[in-house]
Amino acid sequence: MPLARTSLVLAGLLTLSACSALNEMTGQTDSVEYKSTVAGDPLSIPPDLTQANKNTHYVAPEGVARLSDYKASQGAQSANPADRVLPKASGIEVMRDGTLRWLVVSEAAENLYPKIIEFWGEQGFTIHSQNAQAGLIETDWAENRAKIPEGWLRSALGSVLDQVFDSGERDRFTTRLERVNGKTEVYISHQHMEETPTGDGTAFKWVFGKEDPGLNAAMLARLMVYLGTDQQQAARQVKAAEAGATETSVATLAQDQTSLTVAEPFDRAWRRVGVAIDSARFTVEDRNRAQGDYYIRYLDTDSGEKIEQQTVFGRMFGTRNAAEPQKLRIHLAQQGGGTQVSVLNEAGQPLTDATAKRILSVLSKNLKEAQ
Repeated sequence: MPLARTSLVLAGLLTLSACSALNEMTGQTDSVEYKSTVAGDPLSIPPDLTQANKNTHYVAPEGVARLSDYKASQGAQSANPADRVLPKASGIEVMRDGTLRWLVVSEAAENLYPKIIEFWGEQGFTIHSQNAQAGLIETDWAENRAKIPEGWLRSALGSVLDQVFDSGERDRFTTRLERVNGKTEVYISHQHMEETPTGDGTAFKWVFGKEDPGLNAAMLARLMVYLGTDQQQAARQVKAAEAGATETSVATLAQDQTSLTVAEPFDRAWRRVGVAIDSARFTVEDRNRAQGDYYIRYLDTDSGEKIEQQTVFGRMFGTRNAAEPQKLRIHLAQQGGGTQVSVLNEAGQPLTDATAKRILSVLSKNLKEAQ
């Protein structure tokens, strides 16, 4: 088997080396081919999402167009462009700030939200959670099957071999939507895990790896194509964003760790802190850009407070764990040419305890990694 495994790896490397970056980004090759590790319906939209429209936030209407329908329509073009499932989209721009890339789409967030859910399903993901009010969609973990080497043996045995080979890597993505000046900004971030041998080499464990900004950009390019942008145009816009990138300033944690200063005006700081929150996987319940607040729920596992699993009787009678997530705010305020980030309690009062310091320390780390 070592010889067969080596042959497979070499064949896979030759195959991957022939793929261009443009094709990888826009999906013309299978260099990114995810398969969710969790079975489920990626379009399981809770009915209460329609209530979000009352607060002029996000709503997920029914009747979402599928990419498969779009591809089928390309084979038989209608004389009337209005009959196409997904018309060509021109109102999509790629923006970049440091390593951060995002889309600006000339479409209402309530119309874009369900399309993005459908997009992740087409990419091989199931949806782990979604919050229409906060404009957040999180996928389950999925394996990039394209990282498993191709070869004549795998091609011959097909699905049988697919059950044996594993890339040893998993990714999950978070998509965040923001309403800005009548348009919708779309951000994609991800977490990466790798299967690593334990110290004694007798077993394997999953450890978090570094986020790859290039993978986020590739998914943004694919989303552009899904929304109707031509593949060549999507690639050109991503490349143009690379050339027009600006340097980001340093985020400085105060000596007492009770505040974080981002040397950027509020708009840029809001964007960068939002992505840092996504990367930290804090549970965001809502946000208010006008007030500069991200509303989060945070369970501090380092506080020493006991966390107990509920028993059957506890679940039946509604008892709670000894420790529960706190409702907090991550607050941004313009200060001169920079922006100060602090942690507030549910009532809006500043927090300077160990929990607040840990949150700011995580944000500081994520901001520096994204420079």
